[in-house]
Amino acid sequence: MFDYLIVGAGFSGSVLADRLARECNKKVLIVDTRNHIGGNAYDCYDESGLLIHKYGPHIFHTNSREVFEYLSQFTEWRRYEHRVIASVDGQLVPIPINLDTINKLYGLKLTSFEVEEFFKSVAEQKEYIRTSEDVVVSKVGRELYEKFFRNYTRKQWGLDPSELDKSVTARVPTRTNRDDRYFTDTYQAMPLHGYTRMFERMLTHPNIKIMLNTDYREIQNIIPYREMIYSGPVDEFFNYRFGKLPYRSLEFKHETHNMPKYQPEAVVNYPNEHLYTRITEFKYLTGQEHSKTSIVYEFPRAEGDPYYPVPRPENAEVYKKYKALADATPGVHFVGRLATYKYYNMDQVVAQALTIYKQISTQPQEAGVTEVVQKKMAPDITLPPALETPGLALSKLESLGGNGNGKATS
Repeated sequence: MFDYLIVGAGFSGSVLADRLARECNKKVLIVDTRNHIGGNAYDCYDESGLLIHKYGPHIFHTNSREVFEYLSQFTEWRRYEHRVIASVDGQLVPIPINLDTINKLYGLKLTSFEVEEFFKSVAEQKEYIRTSEDVVVSKVGRELYEKFFRNYTRKQWGLDPSELDKSVTARVPTRTNRDDRYFTDTYQAMPLHGYTRMFERMLTHPNIKIMLNTDYREIQNIIPYREMIYSGPVDEFFNYRFGKLPYRSLEFKHETHNMPKYQPEAVVNYPNEHLYTRITEFKYLTGQEHSKTSIVYEFPRAEGDPYYPVPRPENAEVYKKYKALADATPGVHFVGRLATYKYYNMDQVVAQALTIYKQISTQPQEAGVTEVVQKKMAPDITLPPALETPGLALSKLESLGGNGNGKATS
């Protein structure tokens, strides 16, 4: 008998598994359809021995001390401040747009005070900020919007910025100084030995069992459990009763090059040329020393694994219907990006999972499989030395009658 069946071994599922097993002594079974833990943050070594992020770059940054201290139990950190440049008008310039971007792009020598006036002079006044286009043109004007944002957004989302909610581009700042860091959060670092090692340490508790290559629907009526924590797509959970919620997907093309460095920064954006949106070089992120280097191209796709909820009003209305169903479903806790149809950074997902854990751990626990606690929808989203814990040996499920290949036997 498991206390919790957790669907998904990404940040949401792994954080909740750790807290429930370690702090509440609960028995937990994690199930994932993929052949690895870590969700989209999974990293691994390629054939040349280079550490890569299989599902594109994952850069950790947060302003939450609670989140950083929690994850620090499972990893040491490598200090890393992320920088991105964009290929615009035949030049490589900093993004987010800053003082150096404007001076290099236009051959000017403006000061911080002068560039602030420059932005004011080109900005378009908007009475209401509704769309992603409104956000950008109201800050930096039409020309910079066309150079940096419009075509990139079209590639990324398959929609014009005028068709997307303002939240898509509101995340990208404009700066009047020379700060070329992509993020300005208090804590900016990368797991010293990678994300997968961090997840392994998170899941070492003997109360945690893991089944990979497994759809939870294959085992939910076979293996007894009291409650479910679900981090998959909410529309899929309810068999698409109100239709399929739209997501954007990505296709990754990984390459290894026989050279120590491929490009001048970790990420180069290509807003206007090429079918891909950006190229990432992983050695900047990992700090690995190697004679070769590995890069990845990102090609946005309409179909494939769900990555980004599409923020449009009509999609939000459909999600509200699914949320109402979720609220009325006892014994299931919906948590994470896909289950709550929101774009969250990694730290926000961790914060959400910790909040859900606090709610669950203070609720009275009922006895018996059918007497379940009413679930709560996940809420919206707040440097100690790392603990040295042994590496994870994934359960072969002997205790479940497993056959050693990650799936339960009938």
